Amino acid sequence: MGDDSKPLENVLDKVEKGKNMAVKVYSPFKVYYEGLANSVSAASLTGEFDILPKHHNFITLLVPCDLVIRTDKEDETFPISGGIMHVKADDLVVFLDV
Repeated sequence: MGDDSKPLENVLDKVEKGKNMAVKVYSPFKVYYEGLANSVSAASLTGEFDILPKHHNFITLLVPCDLVIRTDKEDETFPISGGIMHVKADDLVVFLDV
């Protein structure tokens, strides 16, 4: 497998503090989204939630829901069956199909 961290590092270079965050949504064989976002919405066992820039470090298991990524241009919605979300320092990663 190749080094998947380099493209995300390039996105992280473009993060404007407090305005957006780097987001990557992927599964073992496909990248669904990689870029900047203003917010991300999803659901865990405790309910629906939103992640905004400057969010504290966070990790959770996702339940079946619509994962919504909001950008300056448009919202992108991905129906998911579950996954893992990790947030650290304006870097949000969702790993699907686990």
